[in-house]
Amino acid sequence: ERYLVYALSTITARSLPDVRDGLKPVHRRLLWAMRLLKLDPASGYKKCARVVGDVIGKYHPHGDQSVYDAMVRLAQDFALRYPLVDGQGNFGNIDGDNAAAYRYTEARLTQVAIDLMDGLDEDAVAYRPTYNGEEQEPELFPGLFPNLLANGASGIAVGMATSIPPHNAAELLEAAILLVDQPDADDDAILALVKGPDFPTGGMVVDAPAILRESYTTGRGGFRVRARWEIEREKGGGWQIVISEIPYGVAKGKLIEQIATLINDKKLPILADVRDESDAEVRIVLEPRARTVDPQVLMDGLFRFSDLETRISLNLNVLDKDRTPRVMSLREALAAWVEHQFVVLRRRSEHRLGKIADRIELLDGYLVAYLNLDRVIEIIRTEDEPKAVMIEEFRLTDRQAEAILNMRLRSLRRLEEFEIRGERDKLDKEREQLT
Repeated sequence: ERYLVYALSTITARSLPDVRDGLKPVHRRLLWAMRLLKLDPASGYKKCARVVGDVIGKYHPHGDQSVYDAMVRLAQDFALRYPLVDGQGNFGNIDGDNAAAYRYTEARLTQVAIDLMDGLDEDAVAYRPTYNGEEQEPELFPGLFPNLLANGASGIAVGMATSIPPHNAAELLEAAILLVDQPDADDDAILALVKGPDFPTGGMVVDAPAILRESYTTGRGGFRVRARWEIEREKGGGWQIVISEIPYGVAKGKLIEQIATLINDKKLPILADVRDESDAEVRIVLEPRARTVDPQVLMDGLFRFSDLETRISLNLNVLDKDRTPRVMSLREALAAWVEHQFVVLRRRSEHRLGKIADRIELLDGYLVAYLNLDRVIEIIRTEDEPKAVMIEEFRLTDRQAEAILNMRLRSLRRLEEFEIRGERDKLDKEREQLT
């Protein structure tokens, strides 16, 4: 019984992302804490130690290192196709080096993260109490950005795992628009728009379209990803191979060690040397043993013996809207996100309608006060219970009378019938549109 409770908690509250916002609880709490610290893209950076402290103190009572590791990953442009955190300082690199400790690094949110949380102030999603009941946190994000498929996810729970590669956001949004216009569009219509995964580190998917289709329609499968390479000719007939993109998730430092080991162990005798000439761009140079070597044969050997070709698995196992884990096809995952957007849109509209109704009620009260200003002042000056008298005489509601009594003298100057009616007309128009 206890193991089952532990397994379920790992599956639903730790390892698997939600299909609607594509986040696990630790990421959601990180972004939420950063939002409350007002770390938006226009403001300055704050120390990561401050963010991690807030997260583990208020929302996520787990180890600080695991929370910081999750935060670092959200900031790495070689790990995430669309980073959610904008980091300043050493956040690790593609060679596989680790980030600096959180007392040295600083961070703020990216615009993508802001879009993901757009609507949190407008009752777009439900909130729940934090673990100690002192504060509130969102159960999930409105997710105006298709984060699950755009950034991908990976996680190992108890008895199940998830592995989703990143995709191109523009393609995903086109497919989502198709699903809005034609809810019964089939898998092939979606796959015509979403061609396959789109990795932040580049590389080429070398599988046949039929294999891609099979993976995406069942939600399980994988992709073979190869490094992108070209031949650089030199004067005198010599040549070398230059690798400009490496497969996703492969540390460049380890890859070069691997190739150097192949040369030392004489496993690939037609390869003479490997050099890392990378700066901001990846540039790995391979020198053949002789100019008569066939480049294709050399590369085929490297693809077989090293991580220049890797297999990236697809296991679209996510929590659906009832928080039940299941494997979805690409189309189902997109459709679930679109459905969530309709829920959010409805909730935001209802929230705004409530605000408009409140404001119109006050404006009507102000209008009564404006049309009977002298009488209102007289009541306030002479009556012991001005509120009750005003409600009785002008048929006001309690809120309207309270608002009139709370008005400052200086706002009497602004109280013009024209302005009040103008604002009311504008709100009426907005209310019609929203309804």
